[in-house]
Amino acid sequence: MKKEFVSVMLGAAAAAMLLSGCGSKKAETEAKAETEASVETEAAEKTTTAEEGKFVVGFDAEYPPYGYMDESGEYTGFDLELAQAVCDLEGWELVKTPIDWDSKDMELNSGSIDCIWNGFTMTGREEEYTWSVPYVDNSQVIVTAEASGIDGLEGLAGKTVGVQAASAALTLLEDEEGQKALADTFGALQQFSDYNSAFVELQAGSIDAIAMDVGVAQYQIKSREGYKILEETLNSEQYAVGFKKGNQELADIVNADLETLVENGTFAELAEKYELSDMVCLGAEEAEADTEAAETEAAE
Repeated sequence: MKKEFVSVMLGAAAAAMLLSGCGSKKAETEAKAETEASVETEAAEKTTTAEEGKFVVGFDAEYPPYGYMDESGEYTGFDLELAQAVCDLEGWELVKTPIDWDSKDMELNSGSIDCIWNGFTMTGREEEYTWSVPYVDNSQVIVTAEASGIDGLEGLAGKTVGVQAASAALTLLEDEEGQKALADTFGALQQFSDYNSAFVELQAGSIDAIAMDVGVAQYQIKSREGYKILEETLNSEQYAVGFKKGNQELADIVNADLETLVENGTFAELAEKYELSDMVCLGAEEAEADTEAAETEAAE
């Protein structure tokens, strides 16, 4: 009888512990879900506008002339100086945040950065982000050695072509409606984390050409001898600032500030400084109208 009583008591205790454990696990699961929801909500709220007077810009630190490290070890470039000018207008602190270009979407969607501002192609990605107004007309081009014997796109057949991972050039060369047919003629399409690495391999003869943005190409070959840009381009596109999808509030603030920078001449000054005057499209119509008005006045 005593043994049966003890058995019953032990069984009851075990059941109670099991129920307690289940309850604990359920509570733990609910707490975890609440924490994840809280993190998601916080990330969503963070994308509304620059928090605490800080504007966190994500950029590729090896993408001159738009974003790079100068000889003094400071991050600079056309896009970063534009971002600084926006911060000066808003009274914000600019936080320059180098990112792995492959991880740009994760950084943006998690709220780690407020925007992607670094020669970022909006063409073909219009529905993936909330965009600023476009400010640079860009094109994808091919860079090769002057002595390569490659004079046009058809000359790339059987050649090894380098491209930056997760870049607009790579997307173009993999897109059926883009230049995939051309890429299919290559001997190989090799991806690099950045274009500096690609140029090292081009110089070594490990690859035959590089597909890249024309502005970056011009900057790169200006400091290197023996390279050329093929006249035949791969496509034309536009650069803009990319914000998390739905973050129209911050995009509107930046758009208004860019317009101010066009009006006060800062935008044109920076474009001239980085030798991009013939590529910028923001304010181009106004500038053309002013030129025509001046010519008309002079003729009268």
